[in-house]
Amino acid sequence: MSSSSPRSTGDTPEPAPGLTRFNTADDTTARVALHEVCASRAWASKVLAQRPYATTDALFAASDAAMAELTAEDLAEAMAGHPPIGRPKPGDPTSHREQSGMSGASEALKAEMLELNLAYQEKFGHVFLICASGLTGEQMRDAVRHRIDNTPEQEREIVRGELGKINRIRLTRIAHAEGDAA
Repeated sequence: MSSSSPRSTGDTPEPAPGLTRFNTADDTTARVALHEVCASRAWASKVLAQRPYATTDALFAASDAAMAELTAEDLAEAMAGHPPIGRPKPGDPTSHREQSGMSGASEALKAEMLELNLAYQEKFGHVFLICASGLTGEQMRDAVRHRIDNTPEQEREIVRGELGKINRIRLTRIAHAEGDAA
């Protein structure tokens, strides 16, 4: 293997093509790509500052470290980028894909989720956030039912973990993207 790649050694495989594009993109382009992953400017700045990444795992580690350092205000900014469960952003394929477990839900389950989302938002001041990829509507409903009894401090740390999972999924898409996207 070539050692000309960023942070590469003779024993380290070359980064995925999307990761190479992300590593070499100008800061503005890379920041826009990171904003699509997570709406927190602090998180994006920390991840951006660590470029270049030799592997997707190194990118994940930087993301996780940045997520761990976010303040309550930074977390609020990150959460503001996520629509309520059951109401994906119109025209946003990522939002629709991540919430696909609700697409086949009954009208009764959708109504219950709306009610639970509103109760959760009233208690915590932000949308119910969960890494919804692969979850059914029932699993998401059960999670909000369980989590609504948490303290704000407990919930903030659960949300931090859920954001970290979402970020990893979205960063994987960047790292393994084909074509011209960063």
